[in-house]
Amino acid sequence: MADQRESSALQNSTEAAGPGRREFLKLAMGGALGASAYLAPARPARAKVRTNAPGIKLSAQVSAKPSDQELLFLRQIGAEYVSVASTPDLRTAEGFIQIKKQFADVGITVWNIGNESVHNMPEVTLNLPGRDRKIEEYKQYLRNLGQAGIYYTTYAHMGNGIWSSGRAEIRGAYAREFDMASPNKVGVWNGKKYYEPLSHGREFSKEEIWENYSYFIKQVAPVAEEAQVRIGIHPDDPPEPVLAGVPRCIFANFEGYRRAMEIADSPNVGICLCCGCWNEGGPKLMQKDPVETIRYFGPEKIWKIHFRNVNAPLPHFIETFMDNGYYDMYQIMSALQGVGFDGIVILDHTPSVEGGQYAEQAYGFAYMKALRNRAVAEGMV
Repeated sequence: MADQRESSALQNSTEAAGPGRREFLKLAMGGALGASAYLAPARPARAKVRTNAPGIKLSAQVSAKPSDQELLFLRQIGAEYVSVASTPDLRTAEGFIQIKKQFADVGITVWNIGNESVHNMPEVTLNLPGRDRKIEEYKQYLRNLGQAGIYYTTYAHMGNGIWSSGRAEIRGAYAREFDMASPNKVGVWNGKKYYEPLSHGREFSKEEIWENYSYFIKQVAPVAEEAQVRIGIHPDDPPEPVLAGVPRCIFANFEGYRRAMEIADSPNVGICLCCGCWNEGGPKLMQKDPVETIRYFGPEKIWKIHFRNVNAPLPHFIETFMDNGYYDMYQIMSALQGVGFDGIVILDHTPSVEGGQYAEQAYGFAYMKALRNRAVAEGMV
C-alpha cells in the first residue's frame, strides 16, 4: 500500500516488543490522517473494557428465531455460544434481549447479534449519499447492543461486497470459488450485485478509502466505548488489492490493519480475524500469515475468529473443508491458546454436504472442538 513502508529500525523495535503486548506505534501516514482529516467529536471518559471469561470459546452460527429442533441440535453438539443474525423486526434493544432469552433458556450464551443493514455499508466505505444517516443507524445499533448486554459485534468495510466466480466441487461437496481470470466474477452484499469494470461508475483512490474509514471510526468508537461494545473489523473478501475500481487497501493486509487500529485509537476497536480471507490472500498479499498475525495483535485486539480454509491463495481459490486446505488449521488454534485468546471461534463458509446445515455444522464444530482440546492439552504440558 502507498506510503505504508516503515524504516527497518521501526520494524525491529515493534517485533522486539513482544507479540500482542506492544503499544501500536504511530505510522507516518496513519497518525497524520487520524489527526487532521476532520475534527472528531469529543470523547467521554473511557469506561473500562469488559473482560471475558478465560479460554477459547466455540460458537455456532444460527438464526434469530431458532426452532425447538435447532436448539436441541445445538445442545447435542455441545455449543455453549452462538452468533446470531437478527431479523429486521428484532433490531432493537428489546428485540436483542428477546433473542438472548430464548437461547439462555437452554443454557446457551449469545456472543454477538448481527444486523445486515449496518454490517457492511458502501455508503460509508465510499462516501455515497446517505453516509451520515447510515453512521447514525450504526451508532444506535451499538447502543441497542449495549443495552441488551451484547458486548461484541463484527463490522465489514467493503465497498462492493463479497466476490465469487461460481461454485466448485470439493470431495463431492460444493463450495464457493473465486478466480480473478473468470469473466463471471461478481460481488454480492445484502441483495445487491456489483460487476466489473467499475462497480460504482468510477475509480476510487486509496486516500479516499482511508479518509472514509477515519471519518466513520472516529464517530462510532466513542459510542462503542460508552456502550462497552467491542467492534471487530472483518477482512475484505477476497483481499484482492482492487476490485471493480474500489481499492481494498485497509482490511486486506497486516499493515492496513495496524494503521487502522492506530487511527481508531480505541480499546473497543479491534479485529474479527477471518482465517479464510487471510488464507485467500496468502503471505504475499497479507504480509503475515494467520499465526504471525495472532501473535502480534493478541487477545487485546483479536476478539473473534472465522475458522475457514481454502485450497490455494489468490488469484484462484476454492473454499474447502478445514482438513483439506493448504493451511494447517491446528497451528491457528495452537496460536490462539498460546496468546490466551478468550473470544469465540466460529465455523465459516462451510462446503455444502449431504444432510444439509445440521451435518455441515456438526462436522465443523466437532473438528474445531478436537483442535481446541488438543491445543489446550499441549499447552498444559
